[in-house]
Amino acid sequence: MTGPMTQPSIRLLTGWGRTAPTAARVVEIAADEVPSLLRGRPRRGVVARGLGRSYGDAAQNAGGTVLAPITGPTQLHATDDSTLVTAAAGTSLHELMRTLLDHRLFVPVTPGTRYVTLGGAMAADIHGKNHHRDGSFADQVVALELVTADGAVHTIGPESDPALFWATAGGMGLTGVITEVTLRALPVESAYVRVHTERVPDLDSLMRTMRASDHEYRYSVAWIDTLARGRALGRSVLTRGDHARLDELTGAAGRHPWSSPRDPRLAVPLTPPAGLVSGPSVRAFNELWFRKAPRDRVDVQSIASFFHPLDLVAGWNRLYGRGGLVQYQLVVPDDAEAAVGEALRLLSDAGQPSFLAVLKRFGAGNPGLLSFPIAGWTLALDLPASPELASLFRSLDTLVADAGGRLYLAKDSRLGPDMFDQMYDRAEEFRKVRHELDPDGVLRSDLARRLHL
Repeated sequence: MTGPMTQPSIRLLTGWGRTAPTAARVVEIAADEVPSLLRGRPRRGVVARGLGRSYGDAAQNAGGTVLAPITGPTQLHATDDSTLVTAAAGTSLHELMRTLLDHRLFVPVTPGTRYVTLGGAMAADIHGKNHHRDGSFADQVVALELVTADGAVHTIGPESDPALFWATAGGMGLTGVITEVTLRALPVESAYVRVHTERVPDLDSLMRTMRASDHEYRYSVAWIDTLARGRALGRSVLTRGDHARLDELTGAAGRHPWSSPRDPRLAVPLTPPAGLVSGPSVRAFNELWFRKAPRDRVDVQSIASFFHPLDLVAGWNRLYGRGGLVQYQLVVPDDAEAAVGEALRLLSDAGQPSFLAVLKRFGAGNPGLLSFPIAGWTLALDLPASPELASLFRSLDTLVADAGGRLYLAKDSRLGPDMFDQMYDRAEEFRKVRHELDPDGVLRSDLARRLHL
């Protein structure tokens, strides 16, 4: 992409949680203009921003410069054993999916929203419902173009420059500006998923089922009722699936097997002052959601319905009110699975309403210095932002750290540097790489300041 830099604008930015806003100078530039911008060492540094779906402050830079998504063409490359796709870092998974499905392909890893960019996906090393089978996003990337703080342009990959590549995977945009990504695409027979849904009465039954048979499915995720207590603690709806074959489709799906995900048809038009997510509303929703789920059923669902149900409503984060929301996502090793139950007990005892709570299994982690996944269990909780959460989060932080786990930086908005260092045993190694690449601190963010990165 070429073209002149647009006039910068001062904007107040937040993450998806809509907490802790800070103002920054937002600029839109072409990929070939990034080197000169970085060499100019803008006041208070630079960080690249995708579509703002990190929940916290990873893509904010108070008083500094924030780069808008860098767009460009998408190219497919057929190889002997796979199909590679190359696209600009500002390309969203939504856009990429639509292109790939036209060629009977799918993105190899997608999180719970398709409105993230490829650059952001690499910077956060996102994961999906298939980590136990396929690993994280960085595991699917074969090459990327990275502009480091000195303005140098590097083409790196896990084979060509593993040290820089694995510092960048999960590095939250602090090793350089990603301008282009090349990754493996996944061949599929349709734009649908064959889904097995089960209603599970408690956490022990859920974890036993997932441990025993998750390997039989490419995708697996469990919704958990976080307000259930006693013998019902952790009661869940478990959904697992695989891409549907053409011969498994009937009705409208059989007639139109390649229907691409559409833009949202609904939107939350305003932010209610107090929010609509409260203890009574979540309790009523959880009861309804659990009771309406089938005890044991297999059906076919669209890609949008299975992977990204919340994307059907634009601006759904506004439902949490003007105070915003906080997502707390943890992972603990396989041998510390009891910490998941304890986390749910702490949440239930605190009476905090989590409208969205999901449990997944992770396979082995990768060499990323700050990559989040480790082999074990990950639990994600969405909560209305409130000062009352401070005590609960301190207890959860201690529980997770003592279990040998960590929090996901793409979701975090409040962790301190000491606890971060305790959770991420390669944090100091990352700092050394950062200093070597960027001794003057050209690449900065609110998250980097908060965690002393």
